[in-house]
Amino acid sequence: MLDPTPFASHLPRSDQLAGSSAVRRGNQWWLVTGAESILATDPTFTGELDRFASALAAADDEVARLRDERTAARTDGP
Repeated sequence: MLDPTPFASHLPRSDQLAGSSAVRRGNQWWLVTGAESILATDPTFTGELDRFASALAAADDEVARLRDERTAARTDGP
């Protein structure tokens, strides 16, 4: 099923999976090009996209935590 709306260029970074053409809108994954969008319907594929997105979010959270610790160590240092 094609969606003629090329919405990838107007997405917040969190909606696009690691700069790829995979985009999540609500609970649906879309494969997006500059001209068209295709709904991803294969449950195995979309499940992998969900797992990858969760892993990236966890990694982003950990990086933010480490940055906060580093900043705190610099301001509390000798």
